[in-house]
Amino acid sequence: MKLLDIGQVSEKAGISPSALRYYEEIALISSVARKGLRRQFTPDVLLQLALISMGKSAGFSLDEISGMFGQNGQPELPRPVLHQKANDIDRQIRRLSALRDTLHHVADCPAKSHLECPTFRRLVRAAGRHRDTGKPRRSAVPA
Repeated sequence: MKLLDIGQVSEKAGISPSALRYYEEIALISSVARKGLRRQFTPDVLLQLALISMGKSAGFSLDEISGMFGQNGQPELPRPVLHQKANDIDRQIRRLSALRDTLHHVADCPAKSHLECPTFRRLVRAAGRHRDTGKPRRSAVPA
């Protein structure tokens, strides 16, 4: 099996060598050998790093990600936790979409005052809904 040194892993994964050393320090990844002072990794480390990156993008902490790797470094992904995170992301997408729509409208609205514009008021109410609980809240803008 051909081993990759830390520089090759860094280049292929787009992760700095210092981050790779830190990931190894906190046991997210592990080198299998050294060639001089350079750490050597199996090619499987690239998949592990992709999973770590995806987990970070999804909002998991490094501690949470670490808990998802079993004793042998194989992922043990807790499905209920993944469903909850996916639901959290769905809520965030709805909030960001409403915010985006409001900003586009504010930028293009021909009304003299945005507060007089019924579309703007509707968008502001929509943006105020779906907090972390997923329940709508009362709008601060009168109808």
